Amino acid sequence: MSDSVKNIFKHIPDDMKEELTEVLLETKAVKIERIVSRGHSSPPGYWYDQESNEYVMLLQGSAGLLFEGQDDITIIGPGDSVNIPAHVRHRVEWTDQTEDTIWIAVYY
Repeated sequence: MSDSVKNIFKHIPDDMKEELTEVLLETKAVKIERIVSRGHSSPPGYWYDQESNEYVMLLQGSAGLLFEGQDDITIIGPGDSVNIPAHVRHRVEWTDQTEDTIWIAVYY
């Protein structure tokens, strides 16, 4: 059973040109991902518009989220979480450039 123990803060590549996304668990009803960002953001003009609800929690680092129709960026840090209903358009404006931003995303 010890092979099933994983550390969310380990096995992060030193060189990350792209954001790292790893599926931790997936069933018919839920998908859980670890996302690691290092200064990454959504491409200009790109908005996420997802079929499922998404609950995100930030474990390390910081990020700025922008929701369509809002002027202010929602800033989140370690321990903060956001529930994003399906089809609520949003984007990642920025992530911390001085340390890895580690997210847990639960799609349900």
